[in-house]
Amino acid sequence: MQRTIDPVWNSSRVRSLMETSDPGGLIRLGRALRGWRQADLGRRLGCSASTVSRLEKSGRVSDLRLLQRAACEVGVPPHILGAALGLTGPRATNVAPNGPRHIEEDPMRRRTLLAAAGLAAPTSLLLGVESALADLPAPSGSSVPLDVRLARARALFDTGRYGDLLKALPDLLATAHARIRERADIDYARLSACYSLTAQVLVKIGRYDQARLTADRAGLYADLSGSPLVSAAAARELAIVLRHQNQSDSAQRLVLRAASAVEATGLHTQAQAAAYAQLLCTTSYTAARAGNRDEALSMIEDAARAARDLPAVPPAGRLFAITPASVQLYQVGVHWALGDAGAAIRTGGQLRPEQFTTAERKGRLHTDMARAWWQWGKPEQTAQSLLAAFRVTPAEVRDRPSMRAIVEELNRSHAQAAGVRELGRLVLAEGPRAGAG
Repeated sequence: MQRTIDPVWNSSRVRSLMETSDPGGLIRLGRALRGWRQADLGRRLGCSASTVSRLEKSGRVSDLRLLQRAACEVGVPPHILGAALGLTGPRATNVAPNGPRHIEEDPMRRRTLLAAAGLAAPTSLLLGVESALADLPAPSGSSVPLDVRLARARALFDTGRYGDLLKALPDLLATAHARIRERADIDYARLSACYSLTAQVLVKIGRYDQARLTADRAGLYADLSGSPLVSAAAARELAIVLRHQNQSDSAQRLVLRAASAVEATGLHTQAQAAAYAQLLCTTSYTAARAGNRDEALSMIEDAARAARDLPAVPPAGRLFAITPASVQLYQVGVHWALGDAGAAIRTGGQLRPEQFTTAERKGRLHTDMARAWWQWGKPEQTAQSLLAAFRVTPAEVRDRPSMRAIVEELNRSHAQAAGVRELGRLVLAEGPRAGAG
């Protein structure tokens, strides 16, 4: 679907703002064209005039959502905003030495962050993804259809091959960007899905700052796609990142808005019901992590009702591949987050690995049970659950910071418990590898 452009946005001034990567300047121009003061725009955005001033003047983009809302209010066309952000071409605009510089473009900063995290083997893979976020490579020109490549990338995530996925992502993102030149809704949806997947793997390995950036971009392109389900998927990924960054209230508001938008579709299809159930699971877990017991338990019950008629095996390619068993697995996490290890273990004991179709979910069943056993003070059962997870997908234990922390403490304090030494040899000997290979 082609989008018409107001002639004012074809001016040389606008092109200059795009070329110098100045999205704030576009907001300022659009506001001036409407005759608004900064306070006028601030009222529409629910923020102060000083916040609008910083948004217009800063060369750094710390809140893509606010920037996108401001652009929408003042009439900046989405693809022009995207060009100023370096998001809509096959290659991001290079910034002149004296021009504004985005924080993610600093390779020294990236290397410092990675070195501080103690990751050796996957550093080049992580730097490749981060470099792509700052300056996309030229697409490889692969003849494999993008949908097929995206499905293969998802399969790498589902099997815990995070290193292989990180290796594939830069060219996948570059190819998806090249496809949006026609500005078709489906191409925006595909690009959003690529960024959502990038956010997912970055969350898995504990890279939350980078995940925030990719989740923001997933949301930007999801909105351009016009699909409430694609927008819901992107909102969920951003909410997960926000939760990890201790912004539970913001995460809750984001997911609840997305859930309301999906509910407004009428939930007439299984795809819509699956999206709604998934969002309720996410908001339940977020509420549990924030200590909101009643809300967490109420939401997970609502999720179970929404998912009760979904098939035990989701159709291939479904955006939200949730099942009744998946909701029950979320219940395990909710009980654990609420500090009720006994309820978590009872709920998890009713589940079987064969109820889940991917190695990632099978492994998650074992790691969630391990967290519950650990919370209950049972080191031997904790070790056995982590060993079971490692046998299914090593990356779920080796590369997730929270799981490695449990393994390290088991080795320090409970080395004589059955399975602990074997677990330490498997998980700690080589260090985290982000599932490489």
